[in-house]
Amino acid sequence: MSFGRLDRSSGSQPMSDINMTPLIDVMLVLVVIFIITAPLLASSIKLDLPKTDAAKPSEVPKAVRVVVDAVGQTFLNDHPVSLDDLARQFAASQQANPDTEVQLRADKAVPYGRIVEVMGAAQKAGLNRIGFVADATPGAAVSPAPAQAAEPATAAPAGVSSRKP
Repeated sequence: MSFGRLDRSSGSQPMSDINMTPLIDVMLVLVVIFIITAPLLASSIKLDLPKTDAAKPSEVPKAVRVVVDAVGQTFLNDHPVSLDDLARQFAASQQANPDTEVQLRADKAVPYGRIVEVMGAAQKAGLNRIGFVADATPGAAVSPAPAQAAEPATAAPAGVSSRKP
């Protein structure tokens, strides 16, 4: 009994490439399914919502600018003020809008104690959002700058910068 031939001829070789046609067909079917179901995921319930004056969009919090120059003079929104007047203005701003932000700009020569006094006046008035404003120097290194000769501090009029170009 024989089950095969003795001489073996080389028939067709197995295919070593991946057949992409079924993969593309499956992907196209999935894309069609996602296209059909995506609009259904959004809320399709139509409502006629009631109108009210209390549901207004929240207003953007107001900000006050406080500047302390090199000699310790304090400016509120570019107007010179004393520390007592500053505290009163902070209290008025807090009454008008409790979310008022204090944007504090101070010269680097100002003593830390003066900055703490301004921050304390703001916090005592109820303004707890305090932002410190600084100039970004492009390409500045993290290490401290070398010591430079100190220049005499002179008070500049309000609105005039004392920085040299």
